[in-house]
Amino acid sequence: MLAISDIQNYLTQLATNGVQLTIDELVRYQNTAAQFRLSPNQRSKNMLSGGERSTFKGRGMEFDEARIYQAGDDIRSIDWRVTARTGKPHTKIFREERERPVFVFVDQSDSMQFGTQLLYKSVQAAHLACLIAWAAVSRGDKLGAVLFNDEQDIECKPRAQSKAVLFMINQLIELEKLKQTPKAENSLKALDRLLHLAKPGSLVHLISDFRYFSEVHFERLGTLARHCELSATVIYDPFELSLPQSSNRQNLQVTDGKRAQSIVIGDKSASDAYATEQNKRLSRLKNAFAELKTDLRLVSAGLPIESQLTYSKQGFTAGALQ
Repeated sequence: MLAISDIQNYLTQLATNGVQLTIDELVRYQNTAAQFRLSPNQRSKNMLSGGERSTFKGRGMEFDEARIYQAGDDIRSIDWRVTARTGKPHTKIFREERERPVFVFVDQSDSMQFGTQLLYKSVQAAHLACLIAWAAVSRGDKLGAVLFNDEQDIECKPRAQSKAVLFMINQLIELEKLKQTPKAENSLKALDRLLHLAKPGSLVHLISDFRYFSEVHFERLGTLARHCELSATVIYDPFELSLPQSSNRQNLQVTDGKRAQSIVIGDKSASDAYATEQNKRLSRLKNAFAELKTDLRLVSAGLPIESQLTYSKQGFTAGALQ
């Protein structure tokens, strides 16, 4: 467990209070993003969507820029509007639409509004989403997002500029302001929106505690996995894996503001039973994602993301669930 001085230092470093999101704390991940690996783990499931932008510029599907006409340029590509405005001949440059769309699916629902050491799970989920988002746009990839809580889901259509991340950040902050009433079905609605939004060949990052995910949710994910690559991260609080240690047996009353529950600490058998039950839940999640050929990764809300990333030649990745 972190010392109070460590918690205070981390909160200052992360520019956060650990409970409410601010623009500053989410924009700071722009500096870390270059070290985060986003390259595909497997070949694209759709041959029309590549993992890298083509090195050749030709008459592709997406306009890139207008520049001064040069000898040898295709006269069919002359940009007559820019030419008329500047008085100098300009030609349109196109690029093949080969960048890989990257989507983040971010859970901000009721069960994510919890934290006992450093950050709320909802805050850590937003931090990870922004790290991925900045990494995507730095590669030139299009970024899209589906953000949801128990009351609302928000769609951010894929765009390739930094303003796509800033738009997502503003939507995360607005979503946080809504009061919530737990509704498992809203996560299904958000998944349906993601299914509609993610084109074949997309890379989709799922960020949640997956508390509300049922067999129906995984059926939706199975449909998505048939044409997209999935990456799943469980955001957890240390309290959710093991009970606090105590030399004395104590009966604690805990509440989330809506529900109350009694928890016994300082009792080895009770602590072991609690840890066993939590490990079973994680194992069920791991097996469900394994059927989708998707690795499940763990990120704690009790530590900064940077301290949980493993370095490799390709960059940083979160630790895999064993």
